[in-house]
Amino acid sequence: MRVATFNINNINKRLDDLLVWLAKAKPDVVNLQELKAEQETFPVNALRTLGYDAVWQGERSWNGVAILARNHVPVLTCTSLPGNPEDDQARYIEAAVQGVLITSIYLPNGNPQPGPKFNYKLAWFERLTAHAAELMASGAPVVLAGDYNVVPTPHDIYLTRSLDNNALIPTREPTGFCAFAGSRL
Repeated sequence: MRVATFNINNINKRLDDLLVWLAKAKPDVVNLQELKAEQETFPVNALRTLGYDAVWQGERSWNGVAILARNHVPVLTCTSLPGNPEDDQARYIEAAVQGVLITSIYLPNGNPQPGPKFNYKLAWFERLTAHAAELMASGAPVVLAGDYNVVPTPHDIYLTRSLDNNALIPTREPTGFCAFAGSRL
């Protein structure tokens, strides 16, 4: 199974490019982040013309995640990250595709730090860690893909005016996450 993940940064503005890429690359599963589209404006019919069915969680100006599957209907299992019923940001979706549990993740940016947005990012990461541990313990094959908004080192990001206190570059590892992910952040 070929799985791709792509922060599309507004699916409706970049739909033509997405369709060209899908027709050429033909991945089996595609995870999209930052849809910037409300639920009813997601271009499901355009995707179906190329054999992709989809599940998605839209949000008007920010966020939004989707899972596309070629020649299969993804079976929606979860539309939000468990652990905080008051969190209504569209940043997590989960579906079964051909016996594999696929997630599309759009982790919060966290800027500026310190502050409420950074605290939200860390809390979100902790919830993801807990939920991912449960998924992994189930014994089912799981793909945790998406835009984690984490840069391992300042050398791994384009030059900006200032990377000082940028929440994308971790000053510490989120507890437990790196252990199950199999790599260091």
